[in-house]
Formats: sequence, C-alpha cells, structure tokens
Amino acid sequence: MAKTNPASTLQDFLKDEAAGGIVLIAAAALAMIAANSPLADAYFHLLHAETGPALTPKLGPMTVHLWINDGLMALFFLLVGLEIKRELVGGELASAEKRRLPIIAALAGMAVPAALYLAITGGAASVRSGWAIPAATDIAFAIGVLALAGPRVPASLKLFLTTVAIVDDMGAVAIIAIFYTHGLALAALGGAAVAAGAMVVLSRAGVKALWPYLLGFVALWYLVLLSGVHATIAGVVAAMLIPGGSDEHSPLHRLEHALSPWVAFAIVPLFGFANAGVSLAGMSLATLAQPVVLGIALALFLGKQAGIFASVRIAAALRFAAPPEGASWTQIYGVALLCGIGFTMSLFIGGLAFPGDAAMIDQVKLGVLAGSILSALAGFAILKAAK
Repeated sequence: MAKTNPASTLQDFLKDEAAGGIVLIAAAALAMIAANSPLADAYFHLLHAETGPALTPKLGPMTVHLWINDGLMALFFLLVGLEIKRELVGGELASAEKRRLPIIAALAGMAVPAALYLAITGGAASVRSGWAIPAATDIAFAIGVLALAGPRVPASLKLFLTTVAIVDDMGAVAIIAIFYTHGLALAALGGAAVAAGAMVVLSRAGVKALWPYLLGFVALWYLVLLSGVHATIAGVVAAMLIPGGSDEHSPLHRLEHALSPWVAFAIVPLFGFANAGVSLAGMSLATLAQPVVLGIALALFLGKQAGIFASVRIAAALRFAAPPEGASWTQIYGVALLCGIGFTMSLFIGGLAFPGDAAMIDQVKLGVLAGSILSALAGFAILKAAK
C-alpha cells in the first residue's frame, strides 16, 4: 500500500481551506447585500421555505435553513472530526510535545473571550447563554486571510494556526454537546449508541468500503437528531469510528479527500450565505453598543488575541513549549489576531444559544461580523507589515 505523505496532505488541506475561505467571504458579503437590497424579501422567504416533513416535533417542518444548519453542517462536522482524528493519530497532534502549544493557545483563546463576553454583558441571565459564541475560530476564513498575506508568512505559522483551530473545533464540539443539549430522548440516544456500535464492528472486521460507514453515519445523524443532542455532533462521533491509518487507501483518508472540496466550496459558503444576512434597516450606531453585539465583537477581537498571544509568550518564557519556528513575535501576534475570526462556528453556536429569538440572533450576527472583520483586517495588516 502507498503511504500518505503528511506534508502533501497538509498542503492540500491548506489549499482547500484557503480557497474555501475566500469563497466563504464572498458568500457572506453576498448575504449582507441580499438582506439589504430589494431582494431581501426573496432572500428571507427562500431560507424559511418549507421543503420537507417534520423530522422531529422540536424542529417542526424542515426548511431550507434547517436543512443547511442541521443537515449539511453535519457533513462539515464529519470533516472536522476526520481532520481531528488524522492529526491525533499521525499528524501534528500525535505527540505530547506537538500538542502542548496548540492546546495551551486554544484553551486560553476560548477562556479569555468567554470571560470578556460575560464581563461586558454583565452576565445577565437573558444573554448568559451566548458566552461560547466568541470562543470559536473559523479555520477556513482565517486561513483564507492568511493566504492573502502572501508567501512571506512562514509555513510554521500556517501549521500553528491550523492546529490551534482544530483544537478549538474540538472544544466547540464539546461545548455544543455539553451546554447546548436539552431534553434528551433516551430511546433515540440508545438507538444512536447501537448505530455507533455497528460502525465499531465494521471497523474491527476490517471493512474498507466507505458505503457501510456512510449508511451508519446517516442512521446516527437521524437518531441523534431525535435524541435532543444537536445532530451535527453525529458527524464528529462518526468520524472517530471510521478506520484510519497511514496509507492513502484507508477509509478515513479517502472520505476526507472526497468531502474536503464539497465542504470548502459548497457547504460552508452555503452556511455563510444562509446565516450572515442581517437587515440593517432601522439600526443605528446605538445598535452596535448593545451588550450582546459589543460583547461578542470585543471578545472576538480583543479576547482572542490576548488569550492566544499571551499564552504563547508565557509558554515560551517558561520553556514549556517552543513558539513556531522561523516566525517573529510580530507575525505570531498577527496570527493571534486572525484567530478572532469566529464566523462559521460562532454563528452556529449563536443559533443554539438563542433558538427562535430572531432579534437576538440578528445581534449575534452583527457582533460576529464586526469582531471577525476587525480581526481579519488587523491581522492581515500586521502580517503584511511584519518583517
């Protein structure tokens, strides 16, 4: 069997994420234009058009928006899970030494924004559930901006940003599973456990064909949807059960390469288009000063950079972990700024934090857009100016 070249795998991943990030930026801009133009009614009508039966009483009839957020995003999380497993098994998170810096940076980059959000909003019960919104980093968007900074950015920084974002994704998945799951249906959860067990049996039996695992994933997705746990968690669970190895013919490797372009160029941009559009009609500068908007924007822009950059400096000073090789502290600071781009995962968590509250979700969108754009522009400027 041919062996996978870790360097080429990472390069392919970065290329897809970089190009996909640029497409995502365009999709988000298009959504804002559509939501604030004569097409606004058509845009919102399309998103909420009923296109299927009620899969669960909790969700009601399926709409375009629900199919994207609860269906297609499960494939996004499946790819996230495959990337996490690959890095843990034989990639940049495979050893304790390699894991130290990304884990330290990601944890600090989640904790500081969450604390800052709660401090700015005053921790009021009505907005407290949004604490995790600024804790996320959008890997596609961030790497897309990093790619625009040109070849002067050392490869070690691209790798650092990727591994921090992957660990960040692990944290976001855990947060969704623990803090945004309500009213469990134990029978459906038991069925999901059976589906997962069947996938384990397939793996141990040495089954290499992809279709049995994909059938297991679909069954797992539907049962998790019925259980009350957010259905996208099924993607990560399924990914962990798909066998992977060092050879390029493993099911994990083949599925990751098959999914990557679809997720980067279709699913994530569709999510961005469906979730970034917010009407600015009737809004003023006072809207930007609303606690939730301000809390999310500042937590992403200030909290992320502070948590990540300070943790890397401290880890290096204590010689607990080495900073990215060949990168200046100015460049590391620029990448810490880019980690404040929370777009996809932040919008996703925002929908879970304030379900059914359209006004609050609009505030979430404004905060995420403001914080992410500030982080992207500042990070790009620092990286372009750094020697």
